[in-house]
Amino acid sequence: MNWTNKFRAYVAERHDEHVRELMRYVAQPSVSSTGEGMPDAAIYAAGLARRCGLDARLVAGISGHPAVLAQADGPPGTPHVLIYGHYDVQPPGPLQSWASPPFAPEVRDGRVYGRGTGDNKGQHLAHLLALRMLSELCGAMPCRVSVLLDGEEEIGSPHLPEIIDRCARDLAPDLVIVSDGPVLEDGSAVVKLGVRGVLTFELRARGARSPLHSGNWGGVAPNPAWRLVWLLATLRAPDGRLLIPGFAAGIKPLTAGEHAAVDELPVDPPTVLAEIGASAFDVPTDVGYFERLTGPTLSINSLTCEDDDKHRTVIPHVAIARCDARLADGQRSESVAAAIAAHVQRVAPDIEFVPAGHAIEPCRTLPESAYTGTIRDAIAAVLGGRVYVKPAMGGSLPLHVLADRLGTPCYGVPFANADEANHAPDENLQLSRFHDAIRVSASILQELAAHHRRTTAPEPSQR
Repeated sequence: MNWTNKFRAYVAERHDEHVRELMRYVAQPSVSSTGEGMPDAAIYAAGLARRCGLDARLVAGISGHPAVLAQADGPPGTPHVLIYGHYDVQPPGPLQSWASPPFAPEVRDGRVYGRGTGDNKGQHLAHLLALRMLSELCGAMPCRVSVLLDGEEEIGSPHLPEIIDRCARDLAPDLVIVSDGPVLEDGSAVVKLGVRGVLTFELRARGARSPLHSGNWGGVAPNPAWRLVWLLATLRAPDGRLLIPGFAAGIKPLTAGEHAAVDELPVDPPTVLAEIGASAFDVPTDVGYFERLTGPTLSINSLTCEDDDKHRTVIPHVAIARCDARLADGQRSESVAAAIAAHVQRVAPDIEFVPAGHAIEPCRTLPESAYTGTIRDAIAAVLGGRVYVKPAMGGSLPLHVLADRLGTPCYGVPFANADEANHAPDENLQLSRFHDAIRVSASILQELAAHHRRTTAPEPSQR
């Protein structure tokens, strides 16, 4: 039976209902870093999964916010698909920067605005609504499905390993699908096959007990800001080379298949620069746009001096650089942190290296892996056009926990628009993409079941 038209009609008929479901979900605060709304949000997410036809329960680690595990059986012998998402969101940031309140979602110009619309409530809600649609139209799921909604992704998922271990009896998936982040900049659909890791840290330089008058003490009192700047200059060369010994140890280069996928990705550099309001890309200039997003980086996020909210002609007593390192496949946060700490100790032993937050390791799935083609075909069957493959997301997700502990490949299938403004004011999700995502999710599950039947069917007897 051709389900394409049935799915389209179902989604169109329930258009307003699905939008209301999204807005109710976004209206429930769930800020993991502060705890705002979190207990109610976990209960809400579990109830939402149950309304979509799944058995759902809360799974907690030793501490922290619980995850939601929701499951539905499928025909024997079909693949077990794990859909990973997160119900927690970033803090809203400055409320005056929002056109409408972050937890009072509003529809404007075909988009829903609110914190969590794209990152990640709207995206995993599309999967849940697809499961409801499959249950109502088909009477059953095409394959076994588990949905794991993390409550701590925005703070680095520190308790996800414990939660996975506690769910081990119920989780033995054949593959993981995660819908997070945006489609390509030109709006094209893409399958993302990995994520970079991330390590955050601070460099703290100290001077006198308190700020000092720069006229009375300039040239006499030590200035920690200058010492910090000199240290930062030893981390990265003007041509973009990272200068920290051991920082890049273990990096696995892209395979031929990954290079081929990168070379096919569409990008218009002048348009990208115009959109971000920049005149040139970062150095080095001889590395391709998308290849940059697979390799390691070292970024200075902010430079501050304590009590520097207003400019004063003083010598500060504390200077702080907040930084992050994005990690390529093969790097490990522990060894990268050790390399940075050792470099700081050699160059500026009086400056303190302080790891900040919970590190995330990189994760990689190769283009030649078992389900890449099937997922691409399922997306194309709904959306038409070309579906690209991207070796890695630029950002970071805790997929290494799933890949390492469950031994499964992970596939990113993003649904959000490229200008979703995740982590920023006026975060939003295009409603057309949200409704298409419901159909795409259902198509992927059906195609995965069909792929399994084709590859496991017995050979016809020879006569």
